[in-house]
Amino acid sequence: MILQNLMLGKPQSSNSRLQQNVTRLLVFSTDAGFHFAGDGKLGGIVLPNDGKCHLENNVYTMSHYYDYPSIAHLVQKLSENNIQTIFAVTEEFQAVYKELKNLIPKSAVGTLSSNSSNVIQLIIDAYNSLSSEVILENSKLPKGVTISYKSFCKNGVNDTQEDGRKCSNISIGDEVKFEINVTANECPKKGQNETIKIKPLGFTEEVEINLQFICECQCQSEGEPNSPACHEGNGTFECGACRCNEGRIGRLCECSTDEVNSEDMDAYCRRENSTEICSNNGECICGQCVCKKRENTNEVYSGKYCECDNFNCDRSNGLICGGNGICKCRVCECFPNFTGSACDCSLDTFPCMASNGQICNGRGTCECGTCNCTDPKFQGPTCEMCQTCLGVCAEHKDCVQCRAFDKGEKKETCSQECMHFNMTRVESRDKLPQPGQPDPLSHCKEKDVDDCWFYFTYSVNSNGEANVHVVETPECPSGPDIIPIVAGVVAGIVLIGLALLLIWKLLMIIHDRREFAKFEKEKMNAKWDTGENPIYKSAVTTVVNPKYEGK
Repeated sequence: MILQNLMLGKPQSSNSRLQQNVTRLLVFSTDAGFHFAGDGKLGGIVLPNDGKCHLENNVYTMSHYYDYPSIAHLVQKLSENNIQTIFAVTEEFQAVYKELKNLIPKSAVGTLSSNSSNVIQLIIDAYNSLSSEVILENSKLPKGVTISYKSFCKNGVNDTQEDGRKCSNISIGDEVKFEINVTANECPKKGQNETIKIKPLGFTEEVEINLQFICECQCQSEGEPNSPACHEGNGTFECGACRCNEGRIGRLCECSTDEVNSEDMDAYCRRENSTEICSNNGECICGQCVCKKRENTNEVYSGKYCECDNFNCDRSNGLICGGNGICKCRVCECFPNFTGSACDCSLDTFPCMASNGQICNGRGTCECGTCNCTDPKFQGPTCEMCQTCLGVCAEHKDCVQCRAFDKGEKKETCSQECMHFNMTRVESRDKLPQPGQPDPLSHCKEKDVDDCWFYFTYSVNSNGEANVHVVETPECPSGPDIIPIVAGVVAGIVLIGLALLLIWKLLMIIHDRREFAKFEKEKMNAKWDTGENPIYKSAVTTVVNPKYEGK
């Protein structure tokens, strides 16, 4: 079956006795998909469907002439005739018709069994589903008019926008409310009234709204015709401006359209060496630029040639002038303590203040709230870090050693080179200053010339004075115990020797066993032959006497 049959079903036939103001229920049963506009081209049919019935004896007669209707066309005809559709389809095409249901308001989909035995129950269930939902629709809106819906449904469910058009899960006797706002964004050209209709889908009742546009301000009724303020009475002065009489133009109606041609006027609206009239941001009226109005009333074009505006300045963090200035003629005028093209450079030096009270630790300048270190060796938020410099501990190690213990590389020049800090001796490491004091503090552990460890701290106060606290007694390691070392070495040598002997002995045993096994194998495989030696000659010679006769 084709979708075309759905729009042209029996409810529209000439035999139907139903009145036009009743709600119809159309059951569409199929075990196949559907066609829509454009499919007729496969058969050479290109004429769009006209939306009329064309039934003769309940048979559609124009299938060879008109293409299939579009889904939008189908929705329109169903709405015009108050038809609610129930798709009774097999399981195979459930997904297809559910997608179609989403495009056709007030329609339902049910699963048809293979022998169609459940069609009655299917219709009952679908009808209950359709009758439990109210959906509002409106007629075509006039140009510039918008409409918005807000629904107040059962159980305190409220929706807006497209969902504000409908309420679901309602039953007979339930009351639902809709709040409808109609907004006119512009006036019709001729000022005529307009009419829109709102009705619930599937019902014949409707609300007709007559729109009367108020396109003039109240102050216009108090205007002064032929006012002297409008260039010798060439216009009506109303609401603080001139509305020129026919044939007069200009802000004060000072120009006549007969006396001044457009080319002469346009010349006064172009900047020098420019071909753009009013910088393409306005209209030239009587030789003067009238700048365009923007949708955002806070954005304004200005200037003699509309060359300025207050919204095309540099931005920072997504804000015009960084939120720290005012945009005037595409240039930011910054508030106090801010500078830069986008007013994104703060003149406040507080972010550059180091913990010792100095700006950038005295090693850089504060620019836009950030330290710019003059010495490239230093870096960090306040130029406090130096990756290639000696540490504080290594830098002051020799001076602390010579002043505290009278030894080290600077022992001879200590009084000349190492008097730039105040030194305090303490008894133990626990007495040293601990982190948490206002002045930045470094804990140090260094070795002296005698390989002893000494501990000290180095800090600089807010006045720039260096203070050193040093533990008065270095920690020197005790000398090694020779006897255990020698005993360990000797024992190690003996053990290694024994291990080597055992390994050698084991290898020799393995070798001897292999040789003996080889000898035994060769002995068993040996074969002894008893044949005579061909070159052997016996040592016995027997001689027979020829004359011996045996007597």
